[in-house]
Amino acid sequence: MVQRLCFVLLLCGAAPLAAAPAGSSYLSAATGRFWHITDLHLDPTYHLAPDPTKVCYSSKGAPATHAGLFGDFLCDSPYRLIQSAFAHMAPLTQPQDFIIWTGDSPPHVPAGELSTDTVIQVISNMTQTIRQHFPNLTVYPALGNHDYWPQDQMPSSTNAIYKAAAQLWKPWLQTEALLTLSQGGFYSQLVKPGLRVLSLNTILYYGPNKVTRNVTDPAGQFEWLEKTLEKAAQSLEKVYIIAHVPVGYLPYARNTTAVRESHNERLVAIFREFSHVIAGHFYGHTHRDSIMVLLDQQGKPVNSLFVSPAVTPIKHVLEPYSNNPAFRMYLYNTKDYALLDIWQYYLNLTEANEKQRSDWRLEYIMTEAFGLTDLQPQSLLQLGLSFRLPQTKAFDMYFSHFMVSYNSSITCEGDCKLSQVCAVLCLDRLSYSKCVAKAEW
Repeated sequence: MVQRLCFVLLLCGAAPLAAAPAGSSYLSAATGRFWHITDLHLDPTYHLAPDPTKVCYSSKGAPATHAGLFGDFLCDSPYRLIQSAFAHMAPLTQPQDFIIWTGDSPPHVPAGELSTDTVIQVISNMTQTIRQHFPNLTVYPALGNHDYWPQDQMPSSTNAIYKAAAQLWKPWLQTEALLTLSQGGFYSQLVKPGLRVLSLNTILYYGPNKVTRNVTDPAGQFEWLEKTLEKAAQSLEKVYIIAHVPVGYLPYARNTTAVRESHNERLVAIFREFSHVIAGHFYGHTHRDSIMVLLDQQGKPVNSLFVSPAVTPIKHVLEPYSNNPAFRMYLYNTKDYALLDIWQYYLNLTEANEKQRSDWRLEYIMTEAFGLTDLQPQSLLQLGLSFRLPQTKAFDMYFSHFMVSYNSSITCEGDCKLSQVCAVLCLDRLSYSKCVAKAEW
């Protein structure tokens, strides 16, 4: 089995690191796996053009001077890039795997370039592409802020896009899940006995969403979330929370929550209350690779949270760095659904364009990279605390992973590091404000 696994990984252009790690529970019957894909951001206009300002609408006129078969860092994903990612995932899947897909299929283009029908068509295209590559796997999607038109403006009631998503995702979701999806863009579904996925519509809490501004509980999702978690607790289930926009603070912007601060405080309170039920959180949206650890009010670590990097490599023309395209696999304990490890895959976009071949590689295995035993909250807390040390190799590696190995010469020190570390360790207003004031350091 080990030989076969290594052979498949090598066929996919994996680095030697892809061999199963020594002492790993990877091959154990007690280990399950699932995949996480996010922020596909298909740009159907992408093409190699003599004029670099005309390569893709998503560059908004900025010259995509390094455009190649698999994309450019100023553009959203060409279809070829997305197909390439799925083609490299498919041989690595096993029958018991499932996929979480945390949203954002349309490109970053001006609102006038899109419409409700166009957004639905793009989501449909991505749904069909996923089904073609993974016909036997169940996929649990979440809606992103670009999965609506105009972008970000998701309402608290049923609409054409919620209904279309429910129709498109019928092969994966059950009747009750489809009903709440069509009404509010969120749902809950049992993956297997003892494990439930809870897909939140965090766009309802997103700052740019004018439709839900000053609404305490848009679509009644908070009430639904509490009732669903309470019922899961009574049924002795564990829950994986999936959503597009994460809870907590942005690691690249000081004093800025990913959702509105008031809604963030409510989410943190709910997640603390039901931390014994929640076995993991999985988000997208930032396009970067990051972790968070939720502490209770006594400072005890109670939940592990993960933000997966994007398939799209896009960055703003003035941004100093971006991310290489990425997808990942999680390993979990099939008895209690505790998270064991991450296998993070990526594509060196510059190299792929030069060679005109997409060699997706294993970027890192999280326990191996950081010397962890698992991904439990206590392990993540110790890792996060180690990041506070001066000139720590662990943090330098973490920041390299944050950019998905985009550029090893870019460093993060001083205020940059403070923002990163406080975002890992502090999800609520009080603890974060203390952290950035260095009161806890």
